[in-house]
Amino acid sequence: MKRPSLQGKVAVVTGGTRGIGREIAHALVGEGADVVICGRDNAQVQQVGADLSRGGPGRCAGIACDVRRYAEVEALMRHAAETFGGLDILVNNAGIAGRGAVADLPLEKWHEVLDTNLTGVFYCCRAAIPLMRRRGGGYIINISSLAGVNPIPNLSAYNASKFGLVGFSEAFMQEIRYDGIRVSTILPGSVDTQFGGRTPGLEDWKLTPSDIAEVVLHLLAHDPRSLPSRVEIRPSQPPKKG
Repeated sequence: MKRPSLQGKVAVVTGGTRGIGREIAHALVGEGADVVICGRDNAQVQQVGADLSRGGPGRCAGIACDVRRYAEVEALMRHAAETFGGLDILVNNAGIAGRGAVADLPLEKWHEVLDTNLTGVFYCCRAAIPLMRRRGGGYIINISSLAGVNPIPNLSAYNASKFGLVGFSEAFMQEIRYDGIRVSTILPGSVDTQFGGRTPGLEDWKLTPSDIAEVVLHLLAHDPRSLPSRVEIRPSQPPKKG
């Protein structure tokens, strides 16, 4: 079945300069959407935005934004509305890891992980609501993790942020559904990216960023009569344990 075009739709993708976020932005531009990406490095944001725009048919713009700062998040959403005329799609992808046992985890790292992975999503959702209401609806897709339903030793901060994100997303979905705003959460397993300081390309059993981007496109094309509110996706054949 042919997917409907996203021409005329405006999307924001946080953490859009590399890995999953960049691939999602690339896929949205390829389907005709106009996309605003953000990251904390302005030079990198501008370069990636220019690169993705060349792929068309949609356009891509970039703005530096730290999702832990509400004023910057408001500026991000305003930039999308002023540049492309509104906001229809928000993909909350920005996230960081925080490995370490509770006894040894620096307090600053705990706050950095929670503020980025959970509070940052709250900020983005809150700032996006008025813009989506003006458009008569929209779609918010939050990128969580299978670590949001499976506790992992030495990842307590990351677990807490992603467990919290799943709960937040499901409550938020019920609050906003009658405004025509759909909310879905994607929970990927191991993805072959630089996330957490890993080196991509060494483990071919892992998911790829394009696998996650494909799920995003499927959600956006889904009949609005029903809502896949939570999607778990994992490698089909990870290494056997034991």
